[in-house]
Amino acid sequence: MLYEQYAGKLMAVCLRYAKDAMEAEDMLQDAFVRIFNYINQFKFEGSFEGWMRRITVNVALKYLQKKKLQFAEVNEQQATEAQVPAMAYSHLGEEILMQLIQQLPTGYKIVFNLNVIEGYSHEEIADMLNIKASTSRSQLVKARKILQEQIIQLQKIAV
Repeated sequence: MLYEQYAGKLMAVCLRYAKDAMEAEDMLQDAFVRIFNYINQFKFEGSFEGWMRRITVNVALKYLQKKKLQFAEVNEQQATEAQVPAMAYSHLGEEILMQLIQQLPTGYKIVFNLNVIEGYSHEEIADMLNIKASTSRSQLVKARKILQEQIIQLQKIAV
């Protein structure tokens, strides 16, 4: 029952960090194993879903760190070429926006997800990823710039 009730929401978290659905499924499975192993440590302070979400994010980050996550600079031309259909701003939906986020370079995508979607501070992100807070800020600024440029490009193509 626990799995069925929360699997979809936690899978969405995994998909934001994974390169594809198979990798996200691996992350989700590892997250549920960890949740079940540590369920006795839930203190009923705050929401259970939030507690599971935090575990899932941590599992996803550990999974990526095993793959030697690197925060590299990206060629500006490469970064601005969106791989989604063109459309007007008014039709820019969640699915297209998530596709654009998914196409960000790994470091940019992770910091963007942690800060903008999950709500972690740059200091928390720095601790989680073993980087400097300034690196987190820099990655976020660059991710936002790329997303803005991609959205502008989609708008130009659509008009």
